[in-house]
Amino acid sequence: MSNTTAHTSAAGASDKYRYYLPNEHHVENSTALGFWIYLMSDCLIFACLFAVHAVVGRSYAAGPSGAELFDLPLVAVNTSMLLLSSITYGFAMLEMQKNKVSATLGWLAITGVFGAVFISLELYEFIHLIHEGAGPQRSAFLSSFFTLVGTHGLHVSFGIIWLITLMVQVSKHGFTAANRRRLMCLSMFWHFLDVVWIGVFTFVYLMGVLA
Repeated sequence: MSNTTAHTSAAGASDKYRYYLPNEHHVENSTALGFWIYLMSDCLIFACLFAVHAVVGRSYAAGPSGAELFDLPLVAVNTSMLLLSSITYGFAMLEMQKNKVSATLGWLAITGVFGAVFISLELYEFIHLIHEGAGPQRSAFLSSFFTLVGTHGLHVSFGIIWLITLMVQVSKHGFTAANRRRLMCLSMFWHFLDVVWIGVFTFVYLMGVLA
């Protein structure tokens, strides 16, 4: 066998088996799988918090109930802020598909503003309740309320920080493969928080007022 033939055979064997080496992997698939696993773990956390609230949600300890405390118009405005932020993030993803950096950053900025308003109104509600003597230590109902709503608020706050970080990355480096993956992951995270909040609004606020 000539040296040329041997070299060709070796190259063919290398091409045939190189995709099976352990250090080769698909980054996009690994990122998506890892992030879905994270979202499922977050689902379990919120499921536990919802379950706790279902158990102790009527344990007022002779204190105020949700019907006496909750300001539904304010909560409805807050809910609309988060729903609108989810829509504007969707617009940002559409602009990303068109490779329009400025438009994408603009919609992301609007999303961040809606998220910041949501957090501001939530903090206002917490401060108002504590000022009225309805802090988390007042009853099991209020403890579960502050824990559930506060945990969701922390997630939104982290999401805003992540959003700002990605805006800086996109403005500097454009739509690299890594930035596209990160924007997609944040999109799933943001919409997930939207769905969780709909559950909070229905299960905690509406049912708390109507009970």
